[in-house]
Amino acid sequence: MNILIIDDDQSLRFMLEEICKHAKWDSQAAVNGKQGVELFHKHQFDLILVDYHMPEMDGMQTVREIRKHNHNVPILVLTVDERQEVADRMLEEGANDFALKPVKAPDIISRIQLHVQLANMREMHDRGEEVFTAKGISKRTLDHVAHHLKTHKDPSSVDEISKDIGLAYPTVYRYLMHLLDEGKVKQVVSHQRIGRPKKLYQWYTH
Repeated sequence: MNILIIDDDQSLRFMLEEICKHAKWDSQAAVNGKQGVELFHKHQFDLILVDYHMPEMDGMQTVREIRKHNHNVPILVLTVDERQEVADRMLEEGANDFALKPVKAPDIISRIQLHVQLANMREMHDRGEEVFTAKGISKRTLDHVAHHLKTHKDPSSVDEISKDIGLAYPTVYRYLMHLLDEGKVKQVVSHQRIGRPKKLYQWYTH
């Protein structure tokens, strides 16, 4: 796996490169969005980690520029900004997910694995292959998660869904990401009075 890291903070670039080494992934790093886009055009990457606050070309502009040329590569935005409108805009511009700094290795590794897996599933779906069997997605479990969302008017957290249907948190999260990727679920960012924003999920009614 090859990861593109775009961040103007040298210490964070180093830490992310070390995390990739630990996970036995290759990585290349860029010091700003402009250099990151240039690297993206020259090499094949499985996923992009991009910082939101950068000089010259910020994370939002970088995501927008990459999405002009590639709609499939997973993009994770790293930010210290906890405002809901920023999170909403990042997703609207084409980011797949966002992670708040300070970055924690287990969290970023699991997010990378998940989004690369979802991207592979998308490719298989486009080729007409059966994604459920190939990637361990059970239709029965998918139906359980979907049923919870369809029968609850208000957005639900992963914890709430997990408790309701009796499945482990990582399993529910993986199935939610699959439904999100399929356009059947939307993500809502709820700001708490105390602590970080909370991501909630709701069945998408067209």
